[in-house]
Amino acid sequence: MTAVTAAHRPGDAGDAVGGVVPREVVRPGTVEEVAEVLRAAAADGRTVVPVGGRSKLTWAAPPESCDLLVDLTGLDRVVEHVAGDLTVVAEAGVRLADLQAQVGEAGQLLGLDPPEDGATLGGIVSANASGPRRLRYGTTRDLLIGITVVLADGTVAHAGGKVVKNVAGYDLGKLFTGAHGTLGVVASTTWRLHPVPPARRVVTLELPDAAAAGPLSIALARSTLTPSAVELVGSAGGAARLVVLFESIAESVTDQARAAVALLGGGEESEDLPGDLGRRPGGADDVLLRLAYAPASLSAVLAALPAGTAVAAHAATGVSYAAVPAADAADALPRLRAAIAPHDGTAVVLRAPDAVRDRLDHWGPVGDSLDLMRRVKERFDPERRMSPGRFVGGV
Repeated sequence: MTAVTAAHRPGDAGDAVGGVVPREVVRPGTVEEVAEVLRAAAADGRTVVPVGGRSKLTWAAPPESCDLLVDLTGLDRVVEHVAGDLTVVAEAGVRLADLQAQVGEAGQLLGLDPPEDGATLGGIVSANASGPRRLRYGTTRDLLIGITVVLADGTVAHAGGKVVKNVAGYDLGKLFTGAHGTLGVVASTTWRLHPVPPARRVVTLELPDAAAAGPLSIALARSTLTPSAVELVGSAGGAARLVVLFESIAESVTDQARAAVALLGGGEESEDLPGDLGRRPGGADDVLLRLAYAPASLSAVLAALPAGTAVAAHAATGVSYAAVPAADAADALPRLRAAIAPHDGTAVVLRAPDAVRDRLDHWGPVGDSLDLMRRVKERFDPERRMSPGRFVGGV
């Protein structure tokens, strides 16, 4: 490879992405070094896969090849926090937990709470990861107001701004959100922050049947209540727990929690968050699926899952995570996709044991947007060197 100044070493099995071992690993420390690395890779015709905290490497299909793994954890600086404007600029390798701690000193937070340990800002953008509070704050696309990316040829591009009202170029941020490194490298991010709520109240309702959460979440959505999260944890066809979180001033959360108990027909109130709130279900022997569907269709989606499937659902936003035993996944996944399709449903594989990973259709039916995706890929990465094959339809 053409010489670069960033630290580099040979790749090994511990660096594998979906079973593909990179030939070399590079850890740049600045945006300029990322650009240098990509220019050198372009000159040599090498394929590139960017990574951050490596907490979501399975959230896309394995790459067709990986000559160079670009480790972005060296880009770990919070560049600027303007508390008065509720904005922060931070490099892609900054860990979300570290950013929350820093802006928290000013009584602020970034309204993203994916549960993966060690998640970095660049990885969150690339995977479009979120957690329970997406109901209140939105997702990555809603909170990301500026971005710096390095394109496949080493060009550094900027979009957006440092104040919330400036949305010039924001489409570039939307484009890179959820692209899994197939269009370029996310190098720096600018975020909209929110004040930390002064009080919270949690309502927990035990359900003998998880499907009962469907009409209850619809009732909450149609009410005047404003929960930060409505979470379901349980199993398809079995018992579950519905957790409703309120965050605001003390008087508001107290009144809202009492109203929620009345609306739900029961429930226990407390100030404590459950330890498993937002946690992805299942374990290493399961295939973890991300299901997206019309929010009112939660009960139908639960009914389509194999009985006993562990589920964690953002019940009011139409997103669930389901853990299907690996031995059943190859047969269950096509049936599940067919069953939830009438509900605008999709099922994407986020994690699978090595033994079954290559036998699963990671993304499922693509629809009529594939041609557009391919044109975007051609525009940003005409040589198909950035994370080739990781995205929908082999993009």
